[in-house]
Amino acid sequence: MFLGSLRGRLLWWLLLPLAAFVSVSGWMSLRSAQATADLMQDNALVSSMRIIGEDIDWDNGSVVVQIPPAALELFESPEQDSVFYRVEASGHRLLAGSTELPLPPRTGYDPTFFSTRLDDGRTVRAVAYVRQLYDSGRREEVTVVVAKTPGSRDAMVWQLLRPQLLGEVLTLVLAMVFVYLGLTFELRPLMKLKDDVADRNPSQLEPIRVARLHFELRPIVDAINRCIARMSEQTATQRQFISDAAHQLRTPLTLLDAQIQFARQRENSDAPLADALLGMHKSSHRMTRLTNKLLLLAQAESAQPSRVRERVDLNAVIAGVLEGLIAFAQTRQIDLGAELEDDLFVMGDEALTAALVTNLVDNALRYTQAGGRVTVEAHCNEDHDRALIRVVDDGPGITAEARARVFERFYRASSGTDGTGLGLPIVREIAHRHGGTVTLEPGEGGIGLVVTVEMRLWEAVASTAGTRGDI
Repeated sequence: MFLGSLRGRLLWWLLLPLAAFVSVSGWMSLRSAQATADLMQDNALVSSMRIIGEDIDWDNGSVVVQIPPAALELFESPEQDSVFYRVEASGHRLLAGSTELPLPPRTGYDPTFFSTRLDDGRTVRAVAYVRQLYDSGRREEVTVVVAKTPGSRDAMVWQLLRPQLLGEVLTLVLAMVFVYLGLTFELRPLMKLKDDVADRNPSQLEPIRVARLHFELRPIVDAINRCIARMSEQTATQRQFISDAAHQLRTPLTLLDAQIQFARQRENSDAPLADALLGMHKSSHRMTRLTNKLLLLAQAESAQPSRVRERVDLNAVIAGVLEGLIAFAQTRQIDLGAELEDDLFVMGDEALTAALVTNLVDNALRYTQAGGRVTVEAHCNEDHDRALIRVVDDGPGITAEARARVFERFYRASSGTDGTGLGLPIVREIAHRHGGTVTLEPGEGGIGLVVTVEMRLWEAVASTAGTRGDI
C-alpha cells in the first residue's frame, strides 16, 4: 500500500539513489579504514623487525641475537594479539623464534610483506628482510621474520569505520524523515484538491480553484474544470428543460382539471361515466401536484448562491406554512401545532425555505393516520450557530431500510398514500443549497418519524462574514 501511493513512490525514487550513494560511500570508507589499519600494522611490523635486526651481532665468530622487549611491546593492545618471530642464518640455522612461522617464497634486503597461515590454522600478517653481517672478512646473511595475528588490525578498522557508518546511516535516516515531511507538505495542495472534489455535492458544478496548486497540477485541474463546465452547461440545459416543461404543463393541466370538474357537476345518470370522471379528476390532480413538484425541484437545483444569503424570519415562514395547511390537517382530523423559539432568523431564500417546510409538513400530514398529531419545532442548537427545524409525527414512521432510500427521486416508502416521491428529495436539495443537512430518525418510543433540518443562523453567518469582510 505504501508503494501504491504517490508519496510512497516519490519517496522510493528519491531514497533509492541516496541509499546507493550511502552504500558506495560506506564501501569506500571501509576500504579507506582497511588501508589505514594495514599501513599502521605494517609500519609496526617493520619497526619491530628492524629493532630485532639491529640486535643481531657477532660473538666469538658466531652470529647471536637477543630479542629486546621493545620489539614486542610495539604490539601491545587490548585485543592481545599473538606475535611470532623467526631469525634464521644461512643454511636454515634457527637463531631465535619458532619454525612454525613460515618464510616467504622470496626475501630480499628490502622489507617483504606477506600473509600466511600457521599450522594451527590462524592467519597472520608478516614481514621479512635479509640483513648482511660482516666480521673479519666473513659475510653472513640473516633472515628476520616478524608476524602477528590481525585482532588489533580488525579492531582498528572498526574504530575507523564506525564514525563514518554512523554518520552515513544518520544522514540516510534524516534524509528519509525530511524527504517524507517535505513530500507531505508539498502534497497538501493535492490532498486538498482531492478532498475538495470528494466532498462536493453532486449538484455542485463550480470550477476548482488553481491559485495555490503546483504548476504541474494546473493542466490536470484545467482539464477537470473544462469537464465541469461542460457538465454544468448540460445540467443547466436539462434543468431549464424541466422548468420550461413544467411551466408549459401547468396551464393545460389547470384547464383540464377545470373541465373535468365542470363535467362532474353536470347532471349525469351514467354511473360508469361518473366514476371515470372521478378517476380523471384524481389523475389530473396528481399530475398537477407532480408538475408543481418538478418545477419546485428545478428551482431548488438552479438556485443561485446570492438567493440563499437573505435574512429569513423562520418563525414567520413556519407560521405561514401552517396557516396554509391547517385546513388540510382538519380534513384529516390531525392535530397540527408548533413550538417556536423567539427571534429565530436564518440565512437563506424565503421562498425555498417555505417550500422546504411545506414539503415536510405536507408529507407528515399525508402519512399520519386520522386523529394523529404533527408538531413543527424550531430552536437553536447548543452551540447557537444552527437553527433546527424538526417535524415530529406519530404516524407509521419509516423503516430503517426505507430511510436509506427515501431521498431518491420518485421513491415512495408506502404505496397507500397519494404522493409523488419528490417531497424529501426537494427538502434535501433545498437544505444542501442552504448549507444544511437533513436527518431522519424514529420518534419517541419508536413511534412515528422525526425529520430534522439544520440551517445556519443569520447571527452566526453575519458575524463570520463581518470578520472576513464579506458583508
